[in-house]
Amino acid sequence: MPIQRRHLLGLTAAAALPALGGCANPLPLAVAAPADSDAQAGRWLRESAEHHGYSAYKAINDINAAYAGRWRALIDRIQPEVVDKRWRAASEERLLPQAGVIAQAHRGPGGRKQVFRRSGTSAQELGEIQVWYEAQADELPGRRAALATEGRADDSPKVRTAAALVADCYQLFLLGPLWLADRAERGAWPLTLGGRVEVEGRECQWVQAWARPGFGLVSLDRVALAIDVADRTARRMQFTLEGFEGTRGAVAETDTYEHEMRHGVLWPMRSHERVVRPLGGYGVHDWQITGLDVNRGYDVEALRGAQFSGAAAAPAQARR
Repeated sequence: MPIQRRHLLGLTAAAALPALGGCANPLPLAVAAPADSDAQAGRWLRESAEHHGYSAYKAINDINAAYAGRWRALIDRIQPEVVDKRWRAASEERLLPQAGVIAQAHRGPGGRKQVFRRSGTSAQELGEIQVWYEAQADELPGRRAALATEGRADDSPKVRTAAALVADCYQLFLLGPLWLADRAERGAWPLTLGGRVEVEGRECQWVQAWARPGFGLVSLDRVALAIDVADRTARRMQFTLEGFEGTRGAVAETDTYEHEMRHGVLWPMRSHERVVRPLGGYGVHDWQITGLDVNRGYDVEALRGAQFSGAAAAPAQARR
């Protein structure tokens, strides 16, 4: 059998491992959350958040970011709904962090995809999600083509749950310890201290959290940040993906690079994502921030619907 075909079949088989058990989960959901957060874990997270500009972040009304990225080979065959490769090549994203809202305008060879996501507030209240596709009818199969032609949201369960998972993860990718500290501060997410790990030659400390709600329309996930021992930069994040039926049991991790201080906040300008379980660290996605600005002054209504409106509409300020 040719090597390339063996590799493809191996990855496809690996995708079924979460349902079968497979290798040990780095963030097992079966481990009960502590009754109270570990004080040392809280200190590490607080110091990392302060290093990343927590005070400035809490004063921000809106964040406007543009991304360009590249999906690695094969992952779109394993998780086509999550990757949605024909619509997710570049994106304009708008966040209202204090309102728990993110909206995404994706663009790819298939056309435009618009997502509005308001995060949940508890394991019982999972928030809301809406998704729109815009393309020529011949670009979209079946039901999705009709929805695009009529300008209506796609409310199919797979589309909605996959989009909610992706939107929540992108808040984590961009904000890291700021996002996690904000939720831990509200007392909803207990923290515990993990071990040490080396990230790109730098010693880091794991801080783990039980996320309620989880990423997407699910009540529980686990997430961990690897915080640089020397300077408190969050350099790696690891997380479960229970919010979509095709990724349950999986664990992914994202490394962040080229951090830049802008508007009082330390932003990760380049990122790389791998699937730790079940694919053993297989790299799936690379992306970078191509535009960034803050505080245009719009509210949630500018982000609802099939396109941004008002002050949210202009592209993010290009990165120099």
